[in-house]
Amino acid sequence: MNQAAANIGVVGLAVMGSNLARNLASREGNTVAVYNRSREKTDQLVAEHPEAGFLPAFDYAEFAATLSKPRTAIIMVKAGRGTDAVIDELVKVFEPGDIIVDGGNAYFPDTIRREKAVRETGINFVGAGISGGEEGALNGPSIMPGGSDESWVTLGPILKSIAAVAPDGEPCVTHVGHDGAGHFVKMVHNGIEYADMQLIAEAYDLIRRGTGKTPAEIADIFAAWNTGELESYLIEITAEVLRQVDAETGKPLVDVILDQAGAKGTGAWTVQTALALGVPVSGIAEATFARSLSSHPEQRAVASALPGPAEPFEVADADAFIADVAQALFASKIIAYSQGFDEIRAGAAEYGWTIDLGAVSKIWREGCIIRAQFLNRIADAYAGEPDLPVLATAPYFAEALTRGQAAWRRVVVAATVAGIPSPAFSSSLAYYDGLRADRLPAALVQGQRDFFGAHTYKRIDKEGTFHTLWSGDRSEIEAEDTH
Repeated sequence: MNQAAANIGVVGLAVMGSNLARNLASREGNTVAVYNRSREKTDQLVAEHPEAGFLPAFDYAEFAATLSKPRTAIIMVKAGRGTDAVIDELVKVFEPGDIIVDGGNAYFPDTIRREKAVRETGINFVGAGISGGEEGALNGPSIMPGGSDESWVTLGPILKSIAAVAPDGEPCVTHVGHDGAGHFVKMVHNGIEYADMQLIAEAYDLIRRGTGKTPAEIADIFAAWNTGELESYLIEITAEVLRQVDAETGKPLVDVILDQAGAKGTGAWTVQTALALGVPVSGIAEATFARSLSSHPEQRAVASALPGPAEPFEVADADAFIADVAQALFASKIIAYSQGFDEIRAGAAEYGWTIDLGAVSKIWREGCIIRAQFLNRIADAYAGEPDLPVLATAPYFAEALTRGQAAWRRVVVAATVAGIPSPAFSSSLAYYDGLRADRLPAALVQGQRDFFGAHTYKRIDKEGTFHTLWSGDRSEIEAEDTH
């Protein structure tokens, strides 16, 4: 049995866990214990990376004995029952004051449940969102931990040592809030990621269909966009994907890939949670539904016989159209982030978390999939007005929306006339128009609800709640204050 010497341990040594363990071991001050259910992975990791100085353990008791107190372990296993099983085993060998960290993509209600159960043993449980994929885990992810203040005292310096570093030198990690707050913020991060990716895909599709440019030519457009206000990791990698040529056929790889997008559930969780909170996240929802639609080829095959526009889509001025698409993309991106931050604020209010929205935007600047230049602008917006009710109304974003709205509308109209699906573009614009409207047709909806269900309504000219006594004789309609 190893003598206690490790300040941090990792359970689960698949690619993400192995890379995170290597990242931890490469930072000064960290000694890493490692454990995996199958011994082969542990042996392989230790053999392939002798420089890391890993302390291998081959059962949970040995793993616990290898860790210095307060014992701190990061679980990197598939979310679900596997996570619960590992927690159960660690609770048996850990003591009050020790720390168990779930670094997987757990659903935040599960994290709330687990934290409550583990807390009763005196052990700290932390749900930590870790973004950046395999590369981020190895070289520096964006990390969103929840958990108790006590756990952050020990865990904070460790996570700061491995997190990505923003250009101003700040590590991309912050104590998000208690119990499920970390996994909640990571869930919304992933929802925004869905919207961002769908918007980019729609921009590509419109340019290709409208101008006839090749994927390689469109790659150059995206590369140029990446030098301006659209600069982001997703724009950068999109250019690389569009440049890739399939070695077997010689065709652009994007034309060889089957047009069915996968999903692992976090987009759906974001939308479901937003519905429960009463927060519109239409851009994220449409991006999620677009993936679902793409994954039903049997329906699409039957529906391909349905009619569309008779005239082919071809823009008169390619350069002007591309410039419009860039503006529409940026405007829609602003809406996606604004909606995402609305959901985080609503979640914090619902679950009693204190979440610093500006700090969240800062830790997304590096290491994560949605890292982008304009996250600095989001941080500035919340620094200037911490209780900003709508991110899109901050001066920088309001100016960008004002500047881009005409182009945005032209793009949505062009897509509609051409019969090209642009659900994220169009739903984002509809949300923008709904948000800024002086009066919405919800008044009629509320009248309908009162007619068939006596759901009552409020009036614009007096206080109180009212119900009309509907009848066939409209002269006999009466209203009463149901208070």
